[in-house]
Amino acid sequence: MTHTHDLSAMRLAAAIRSRELSPVEVADHYLERIERLNPRLGAYVTVTADRAREEAERAEKRLMEAADPADLPPLLGVPVPIKDLNMVDGVRMTFGSEVFTDLSGFADDNVVLLLREAGSVLPGKTSTPEFGLPCYTENAVAPPARTPWDLTRSAGGSSGGAAAAVAGGLAPVAQGSDGGGSIRIPSSVCGLFGIKPTRGRISQGPIVPDLFGLSANGPIARTVRDAALLLDVMARPMPGDLYLAPPREGSYLDAAERPPGRLRIARSREPVVPDAEVHPDCVAAYEDASLLLEELGHEVVELPQVLGPDLVPIFETLWGVMATLTPVEPEREHLLQPLTRWLRERGHATSAPELFGAHAMLQAALRSAFPVMNEFDAILHPTLAQPPAPIGYFHGQEPEENFARQKHFTPFCAPYNVSGQPAVNVPLYWNADGLPIGVMLAGRLGGEDTLISLSAQLEEARPWIDRKPPIWNE
Repeated sequence: MTHTHDLSAMRLAAAIRSRELSPVEVADHYLERIERLNPRLGAYVTVTADRAREEAERAEKRLMEAADPADLPPLLGVPVPIKDLNMVDGVRMTFGSEVFTDLSGFADDNVVLLLREAGSVLPGKTSTPEFGLPCYTENAVAPPARTPWDLTRSAGGSSGGAAAAVAGGLAPVAQGSDGGGSIRIPSSVCGLFGIKPTRGRISQGPIVPDLFGLSANGPIARTVRDAALLLDVMARPMPGDLYLAPPREGSYLDAAERPPGRLRIARSREPVVPDAEVHPDCVAAYEDASLLLEELGHEVVELPQVLGPDLVPIFETLWGVMATLTPVEPEREHLLQPLTRWLRERGHATSAPELFGAHAMLQAALRSAFPVMNEFDAILHPTLAQPPAPIGYFHGQEPEENFARQKHFTPFCAPYNVSGQPAVNVPLYWNADGLPIGVMLAGRLGGEDTLISLSAQLEEARPWIDRKPPIWNE
C-alpha cells in the first residue's frame, strides 16, 4: 500500500494538481506523522499546525477555482519546512539557542517568500544547532536531531532537523542552508540528495548579511528531481545581494532530464585537515562511486592538490568571526552553549587586519586553484570522513576537543564554501550496519546543471528511492 509520504515531491504536486489528493489531506497526513514521530526524531523545533491547515485550505480553494491546473504554481499544497536559521514572519525563531526562545519572526527571508509564491505549505521550523555553527544538531531548545537510520546517531548539522524530517517521512522536501557543509553533511548521514548551490544563486536577504559568502540556502530531498524543482523555485537573485551567480540557461528540472554526456571527473580522498583519517566505509563509498562513474562512460582521474591544510586556520578565523554576527545581549551570554561562547571569544579576539588578511590569503589560494579545478566537469570526494556519529560524540566534549572532532569528521565540505562552487551529496552507498555513506560531487562555478544531470544519471543507474529506514513505515 502506498502512503502519501511515500510519494516524491514531484509526484505529490502532480497528485494535488490532478485532484487525486487534496492539499488538506496532505497537510493532515504530515502533521499526524510529525505529532507521532517527531519526539523520537527531533526534526522540528516548532510545528505550525494551524498555519499549515489554513494554507492548505487556501491551496485547495485555489485548486478548485483554477481553469487550467497547468497554470498553478509548482509546489501548490506541498509541505516544505523552513530551517530555524531562516526567518518567517509571525513564526517563532530560536536560532537553536536559549537566548532567542521568545523571538518571533518579523519578516520573511527571501527564500521563504519564494517558496510561498510557489504554493508550498509551512508545517513548521526544523531544528538547527546554536546559530548553525556545529556539524551536529544538539541544542538547548529541542531534542537532538537523529538520523532515522539509527536513532542513537546524529542527523548531522546544521540542517539536521531538515534532513531528519525528509528522511523520516515528516516532510517531502526541505529548505536547508550550508556554510561549511550544513546541507551535505546531514544529507550524507540521512541518505538524501542535497545541493549547496553556487555562491549568489539563492538570496540570503533581506535580514541575514552575506558578508563572507560562505553560506548558501539550498534544497534537501529524496530524489534529484525533487531537489532540482526546489532549486528552480529558490534560485532568484534579489536587490541588495552582495554576490551574483553566473546566469543559468533553462531550468534545473530540465537538467535532471538531460543526459550529461561524457564528463571528465577528478577525484580525491585526501582531506585538507591535517591528521584526518578517512574511515574504510567512506573509502568504500568513494571507490564504489568512482567505478560507477567509469562504468557510465566518464573519464575519472586523480585531482592534483589545489587547496591544502594552510586553508584550515584561515577558515577557522572566518568561522569565529561569523559566530559573533548574531547579536546577544551581555546579560544573556551565559545562556549560550560552551562551543558557541568559545567560538565567539575567538571571533572577538580577531582584529580587522587579521580578518582582511585571511580574506586576502583565501583569494590568493583560489586564484591558483581555479585554473586547475576548471579543467574538470566535476570533482568527486567522500562527503564525510566517518559514518554517522553517535549522539553526544561532539556535544559532550570541551569546546576545543569538540571543534577538533568536527574538523576530523568533515574535512571535505568547507573548501567549496570557501570557493563558492556548487556541491552535492549523492546517497549511493550504505555500509554493513545499514547506515548511509554519501559521496560529494563539486562543480564549476555556475555548474549546478551539470551536477544535477550527472546525479540524475547516477540515480537512474543505482536508484535509492526505495531505501527507507525502519521508522518510515510506522
